[in-house]
Amino acid sequence: MRFMHSSPAVLFILLVISGARGAETGFIQRSYTGSDGHAVRYSIYIPPDYSPDKSWPVVLFLHGAGQAGTDGFAPTRTGLGKAIRNRDKPFPAIVVFPQAQKRERDILSTWHPDRPEGQRALAILDQVQKDFRIDPQRVYLTGISMGGYGAWALASRHPERFAAIVPICGGGDRDAAGALKSVPCWCFHGSDDPAVRVDNSRRMIDALKQAGGKPRYTEYPGVRHNCWDQAYATDELWTWLLEQRRPRAPHENGREGR
Repeated sequence: MRFMHSSPAVLFILLVISGARGAETGFIQRSYTGSDGHAVRYSIYIPPDYSPDKSWPVVLFLHGAGQAGTDGFAPTRTGLGKAIRNRDKPFPAIVVFPQAQKRERDILSTWHPDRPEGQRALAILDQVQKDFRIDPQRVYLTGISMGGYGAWALASRHPERFAAIVPICGGGDRDAAGALKSVPCWCFHGSDDPAVRVDNSRRMIDALKQAGGKPRYTEYPGVRHNCWDQAYATDELWTWLLEQRRPRAPHENGREGR
C-alpha cells in the first residue's frame, strides 16, 4: 500500500484501513522518547510487502535545513520520501526519517554525532532495528545538504554501523575520511551548487581515495543545489546500495531484529 498524501487526517484514515488488513505499511508516524522523557515524532516507510518472516534492509535518511521542526512529516516531503512516492514500484527497504527539532547555530553541524539531533537520529535507528526484522548487515545512511554533512559526520564516527553511505551535496572533515576507507560510498553533487560548494564533495572524495577507499562520485554539470531529485531517481543507485553488506562481527552471529 503506497501513501500518496501526508496530511495527518488522511494518514490516520489510511492507517486504519491498513490496520484492518494486517501490518501497517507506507509512510507512518511514530514517536521516540529519550532518556529525558521528551517525546519527538518521526516518520518511517514500510514496504507494502513487509513481513517479519525475513530480514529487511533499512535506510536512515537525514533531511536538509528546510525540513527541521516538530511535525514529524516534513522530512518525507523532500528528498528520499519524494523519490519513494514517485517510483513506479514500491521501494524495497524500510526507511527511517528522523526530524531535527531545531537547527544548530552552525547549521551544517546539526546532525553531528556530538549534537542532540545526531544522537537522537541514531537512537531512533536503534529503536527501529529492535521493532522490525532488520538485517544488521544492510543498514545504510544517506542525507541531503545539511543531512549530507550529517551523513559524512555520523558515518565517520560510526563506520561499523553502516554497510554503505550516500552523501548528497554535503561535505565533511577530510581528516576523518580514513575512518571510512572500508565503507562503500557513492557521493552526488551539482557543479553549480550556490548553497554548498561542490568542492566540499570533491575534497571528501579525494581524501577517501588518498586513505585507500574506492568511493563513487557523480557530479551533475550545470545543476544547482537540488541534485537529490536526480540522484534518488537513479535506479542504479538503489541496485548498488542494496547489494552492499557490512561484514558480520563474531558477536552478531544469529542476531537480527524481531
